[in-house]
Amino acid sequence: MADNMDKKLDKEALKAEKEAEKAAKKAKEERIKASKPKKEGNVFTRGGKAIAKFFKDFKGVAKKVSWPDAKTVFKNTGIVLAVVLVVGAAVYGVDQLLNLTFSGASELAISAGEYFAEEITEVVTDANGEAVTDAEGNVVTQVVTTTEVATDEHGHAADGHTHAEDEVATEEATEAVTTEEATESETEESTAA
Repeated sequence: MADNMDKKLDKEALKAEKEAEKAAKKAKEERIKASKPKKEGNVFTRGGKAIAKFFKDFKGVAKKVSWPDAKTVFKNTGIVLAVVLVVGAAVYGVDQLLNLTFSGASELAISAGEYFAEEITEVVTDANGEAVTDAEGNVVTQVVTTTEVATDEHGHAADGHTHAEDEVATEEATEAVTTEEATESETEESTAA
């Protein structure tokens, strides 16, 4: 019988403990709810109050700010401008140095190409193989510029490409341009004479 009484007391103690936990949880929720501000009024009223509070807080913080005097402002402005000028001059100098370097390299490449170029004057012929003459009866010639291209053992340009069609197209384009230039220069010479 004593065991039954102990079990009954244990059940009652467990029940009282659960009720105490529920009461503590409910009290905590009420405290949290009470600490939250109550929403009074509509959205516009609350928004207006929030804006007014912001400017009030801003005014209080602005009073606490330590503003520099005019002498300090001018000194710091001068430092900033000096640093900007120095960095700008450094960037400009590096830019000019790189520009000179690359323009010198490109001029060197162009002069090397001209060194290996060979100009040949040829008579322009028609489809029948006869020499072409201009309106005054002068024989038309063209200047053909050829350059030597380093080739590999198969006769391909040694630039890593193996496309013979690209080389032929490049040569044809070069010939067409030089033919036009030669015809124009000869026309200018004949009109000057």
